[in-house]
Amino acid sequence: MKNDRYSIFSLLRETLRGQTGWKPVWRDAAPQASYDVVIVGGGGHGLATAYYLARRYGIRRVAVVEKGWIGNGNIGRNTTIIRSNYLLSGNVPFYECSMKLWEGLEQDINYNAMVSQRGVLNLFHNDAQRNAYIRRGNAMRLHGVDAQILDVEAVRRRLPFLNYDAARFPIRGGLLQKRGGTVRHDAVAWGYARAADRLGVDIIQNCEATGIRMREGRVVGVETSRGFIGAGRVGLSCAGNSSRVAAMAGLRLPIESHVLQAFVSEGLKPFIDCVVTFGAGHFYISQSDKGGLVFGGDIDGYNSYAQRGNMPVIEDVCEGGMAFMPRIGRVRLLRHWAGLMDMTMDGSPIIDRTPVDNLYLNAGWCYGGFKATPASGLCFAHLIARDEPHPVATAFRLDRFGRGAVIDEKGMGAQPNLH
Repeated sequence: MKNDRYSIFSLLRETLRGQTGWKPVWRDAAPQASYDVVIVGGGGHGLATAYYLARRYGIRRVAVVEKGWIGNGNIGRNTTIIRSNYLLSGNVPFYECSMKLWEGLEQDINYNAMVSQRGVLNLFHNDAQRNAYIRRGNAMRLHGVDAQILDVEAVRRRLPFLNYDAARFPIRGGLLQKRGGTVRHDAVAWGYARAADRLGVDIIQNCEATGIRMREGRVVGVETSRGFIGAGRVGLSCAGNSSRVAAMAGLRLPIESHVLQAFVSEGLKPFIDCVVTFGAGHFYISQSDKGGLVFGGDIDGYNSYAQRGNMPVIEDVCEGGMAFMPRIGRVRLLRHWAGLMDMTMDGSPIIDRTPVDNLYLNAGWCYGGFKATPASGLCFAHLIARDEPHPVATAFRLDRFGRGAVIDEKGMGAQPNLH
């Protein structure tokens, strides 16, 4: 089934019909006996990979198997921030590639993902942090990425409601990336699913991978709760469950799974026009189109596969918000949830072939998974189709931990709960 292309004319037509002519956004496909490529994981990265395999590389006998439903995992459990304000040369080109793909995404997939380039402002609070942000901004600009250092008065003009005069951690300025912002997370999943479906990709929900079948050291397919599915190549894009799924092929990954909580407040009148991060603690906040404050902080510091959080981190996040924006204390919390973070030892991702023939890995996204969605899908599709890394993802090799070529973006060493 091919869906009609969305346009102003289709909107007008359905308005006149009383909205009765809309078709399902994608097919609820049943698994076929075999495919050229099977992607395990129906989140944003898996769906984007399937779309780019079909769109850019002409591989259309593709299946995406998802143990739950589309939007159930991390793609629907994040704070929707996009940015490319990274420091290290292994990361900046990749995330800037993702930013450029975000900027053209809605036209590319013919779906309103509500891309809002409202800006991302990272506050700094002391001289050392200012110097670190100047260094990061310079690195960004050397890679062609927009960056601007604001002094405290420029920050005050933009965000007058922050605590400038009686703060424990005085605001000294900030690093602004104007092209950063937010995107509607579930719309990204729906848009990629629809676009991939239009190109013939089978999206198979409620189909859990239970094993990886190998023959003579080569992957030949995936065992699932809906039967065996043969595959020429298999791509793992399982986020926080990457270690468990990779273990089915006998692989042990340099990854730990941690819980990351996010929060939404009651709806308020608009007053935050950008994404703001607190530099003296790990706290980030923006305001959604419905008026809710969307915010988060650090991961829970223990290994878990639970999609729920705990009170110590809730307290820590709220303390961070209160430290630079006291008025948040009067706001009522509407809901909170947790996603599973696949934390690598250096805080940077893995997009690479595995030691098992025809098995490919996309994992280890730490805090950067959602913002990386388009580039992750494009680079993983390139790897699967061409059997070589995409030019902007050459540093994301699985063996870098053994070679000592880690990409330690936060400079905290090989300790995943600090990334």
